[in-house]
Amino acid sequence: MSEPTGQAIVRIPLSIFIIAFNEAHRIGKTIDAVKDLADDIVVIDSGSTDGTPMVARKHGARVIHRDWHGYGHQKRYAESQCKHEWLFNLDADEVVTPELESEISGMFDGDKPLLPGAYLVRICDVMPGESAPRLFAYAHRYVRLYHRNAGSYRPSTVHDTVQVNRGFKVKRLKGKIHHRSAVNLSAQIAKFNNYTDALVEDMQRRHVARPAWRLFLEFPAAFFKAYVMRRYFLRGAYGHASAMSYAFFRYLRLAKHIEARRKHESGRESPDFSPCSKC
Repeated sequence: MSEPTGQAIVRIPLSIFIIAFNEAHRIGKTIDAVKDLADDIVVIDSGSTDGTPMVARKHGARVIHRDWHGYGHQKRYAESQCKHEWLFNLDADEVVTPELESEISGMFDGDKPLLPGAYLVRICDVMPGESAPRLFAYAHRYVRLYHRNAGSYRPSTVHDTVQVNRGFKVKRLKGKIHHRSAVNLSAQIAKFNNYTDALVEDMQRRHVARPAWRLFLEFPAAFFKAYVMRRYFLRGAYGHASAMSYAFFRYLRLAKHIEARRKHESGRESPDFSPCSKC
């Protein structure tokens, strides 16, 4: 949304926060899509080496360094650094559509103040080679816009979901966020490998145990979930490849978990799961 000549942009009382690690190649586009929406855009960087902080500042964000403590913890810290009561979270690989920007801006117009609450936003995957999500493509819905009093991110190292407090309403927004997670298959598989280490460490910490027989079903079940239920078949050859990599991710998580559990039960030392700086 560009600024009309001679007319000032009126930004709403909203803080937007982003956690980032080595996202210089795409965080600028993420910030540009919302910089006319809010006067407080906060980027929490966990030690990028590719110039992410410089790019974020260049595009108008306020950058704060914090070592990586896990997804939920990092986002809770970001919440504490925001100056407004209404919060909107984005990942560095997400871009708000003009329709969503207009919808959020319109919520703050009018005489009546917006009551504290939480709003689900559709997150639509955009795969390499696509300019926009395919028609009828699968989308997730997550709480991304919320009032401080209505909730906060769960303090988890591997999950990042907003826990809405009792008594507050959760509504849906119509607009979308375009999510460009996969740069390519190599980067996707590398991310999955790191993330499964973090997931297994979390499962060990919570004393979660999964039966070994699931290994025989995990891959085909996960492939069916992605390719059919999440409609990756609409994405052609790349959709098939992405469904395969998702199934591998699910299988790898389970295989690593069973391996770690058996080593522990046999009395041998568990493998050293070093936390990733940003999976």
